[in-house]
Amino acid sequence: MAKTRKQKAKSVEALEENLSKAKTVIFFDFTHLTVNAMQDLRKRLQKDDAVLQVVKKTLFHLALGKNKDLAGLEEEIKVSGPLALTFGRGDESAAPKTLAKFQKEHKDFMILGGILGGKFLAGERVLALAKLPSLEAMRGQTVGTIAAPLSGFANVLACNIRNLIYVLKNISEKSVA
Repeated sequence: MAKTRKQKAKSVEALEENLSKAKTVIFFDFTHLTVNAMQDLRKRLQKDDAVLQVVKKTLFHLALGKNKDLAGLEEEIKVSGPLALTFGRGDESAAPKTLAKFQKEHKDFMILGGILGGKFLAGERVLALAKLPSLEAMRGQTVGTIAAPLSGFANVLACNIRNLIYVLKNISEKSVA
């Protein structure tokens, strides 16, 4: 049964809301997936604070055009066939990692592209995003990189004091004996 104009307007509003809340938007072809595979993917994405939604391309393009941050992307996004969207609200690399892992398990599943920071990403770029470490791991690496020279400097300064203590200890042992 066809949707009425009001139902389509509500769908566009829901899409606009999801687009405004999402940090990443990834679209993919789901035509060769079974219902069980789609349900499995939905469950996996929920763990990553992401939402999966199947939409009509025309409604998606209308929602893109109404979003002032993403206006103009509808010309870049040329997708044929049905469209499924993943709206990632948490870590920017979490949803792409889940989708990349799912793509390895299901050979007929294909990531078509995505949106990150208001810019269009091709499917290969989304897969490259999936290879990045998580935000927490990146923060840990950054802190470690910043702290490494400081801890080395502290060790060099402590080395002189440590050597002085060893010398004094040896002198005290020799004078006692």
